[in-house]
Amino acid sequence: MSATLTAPAAVTGRPAHRDGNVLRWLAAYTSSMVGDSVYYIALSWAAVQAGTPSQAGVVMAVSAVPRALLMLGGGVIADRFGPRRVVIGSDVVRCTAGLAVAALLFLTSPGLWPLALLALVFGTVDAVFMPAVGALPARVTSRDQLARVQGMRGLGIRFASVVGAPLGGLAVAVGGAAAAFGLAGLLIAVSVPLLVSVRLRDLPPDDKAAARGDTAWRDLVAGLRHIRRHRVLAPLMLAIALGDLGFVGPLNVGLTLLADERGWGAFGMGWVLAGFGTGAGAASLLLTVRGRLPHAGQVAAYAILAGSVAIGALAFVPGVLAAVGVALLIGLLAGLSGAMCGALLQTQADPAYLGRVTAVSGLVSLGFAPLSMPLSAAAIGAWGTGPVFVVSAVVCGLGGVVALCAGDLRRAELPR
Repeated sequence: MSATLTAPAAVTGRPAHRDGNVLRWLAAYTSSMVGDSVYYIALSWAAVQAGTPSQAGVVMAVSAVPRALLMLGGGVIADRFGPRRVVIGSDVVRCTAGLAVAALLFLTSPGLWPLALLALVFGTVDAVFMPAVGALPARVTSRDQLARVQGMRGLGIRFASVVGAPLGGLAVAVGGAAAAFGLAGLLIAVSVPLLVSVRLRDLPPDDKAAARGDTAWRDLVAGLRHIRRHRVLAPLMLAIALGDLGFVGPLNVGLTLLADERGWGAFGMGWVLAGFGTGAGAASLLLTVRGRLPHAGQVAAYAILAGSVAIGALAFVPGVLAAVGVALLIGLLAGLSGAMCGALLQTQADPAYLGRVTAVSGLVSLGFAPLSMPLSAAAIGAWGTGPVFVVSAVVCGLGGVVALCAGDLRRAELPR
């Protein structure tokens, strides 16, 4: 099966960071992600104001259920109908839902039910939005630029996390949750005309036919079979799963408990998180500038291994300043390994399967890995931070071991 894409001259022949077509996609993606950040601030604030803390927690968790249950089906939809069409439709639904809740909150005080319904809508839409977002870069640039695009996407995510939270807080302070929901809807809406203007590379007819079965179920089975039989994708998925399982718990719940145990306080924890974000941003910037790193499989494997050592060390550092330095290193290594794994997924998967491949990766990272957070919290309560961070580091390191032991993955290169 050929994985070659037919590409008009307009989307090839120049680096991605100088390609207007890619920059329009990046602007659309970043605007949507900033809108997401504002939305989560608005949802959490409105839920706390309308109910008890436990009820607010339930509202915040509602979106995770349809996202996990429907993610694989979302990958089938993205491949069947095209990633841009799915992303545009998803953004239209999310924008409309956010603005509707904003209007409802402005006119009345309806309680928790519209917030829970909004969270359910966002979670359902995310199940198709995320696989489509993952499949879109391969359709807006050439294969040799996909690693650089991963770096650019990482910078967009960092920008959204830095700007979105304070922007959402400002909107809440000025106009309440209604204003914040309205702002989130408008930011997501900005992405729609930008995406409409993006030119796509077409899949050859033989790839489309070979990748699609008669039914959605056969499409899903074909996608899973494509991953299972692929000598790079199969071990790469396992490496990603182990890396995320060992990473998510300590760097979310574990870090909060560690800061409380050491007396760093919220201010110290904020500096540690800033160190992590700076390191991850530096890794994305490196890939954006370089565009390609040689020996991608080995780089990903060794970055996972080194990052796992740094995760284990974080629980034993003597003070906040040292913790910030270790967190900076973790962010740099995690950002590098994540970008390499993402670029390998983009370049190794047949483009016709990218939605389903991204769906499996997203299910691992967003469906299974968060399960480690309550387990990490319970384990820390029983045995303390040190042993739990060490065990998490071992689990994360196993991902690097898998990448090194799988010969085809270890030798994998990014296209020139």
